[in-house]
Amino acid sequence: MRIGLISDTHGLLRPEALHALAGVQVIIHAGDIGTAEVLEGLGRVAPVRAVRGNNDRGAWTRKLPLRLDLQFGGVRVHVLHDIEELGLESAGDRIDVVVAGHSHKPGIVQRDRTLLVNPGSAGPRRFKLPITIGYLTIAQGTASAEIRSLS
Repeated sequence: MRIGLISDTHGLLRPEALHALAGVQVIIHAGDIGTAEVLEGLGRVAPVRAVRGNNDRGAWTRKLPLRLDLQFGGVRVHVLHDIEELGLESAGDRIDVVVAGHSHKPGIVQRDRTLLVNPGSAGPRRFKLPITIGYLTIAQGTASAEIRSLS
């Protein structure tokens, strides 16, 4: 199973992001979405699961949770916007993958049994950080991740 990961779009849904996400089975948006139209656009590519980020405000955000616990092929995935709010020391034995955005810095880190994935930012460029999305691949009960540059 291939899952698309996107974060920090801040109201900008780039055509390059849509193209890069084509063919995934699910899209996870890790917050700071910006507008409901971003979710609608992503939803035309694949089903979307999203969390609310610190910049997501307005009536359309009320239905968005702050955290999501998902399971794909026996892999437990926890989604939130800011990794600093996780507290892995108490949750690490129950989570296989954490997807978080917020920093706009793409990265993949293995911490003990937990894979931490930040897909970076697919929205407006911040400082000199790259424009990126990510992928999570689930196969035979294990997860691997990759980051893809859009710029």
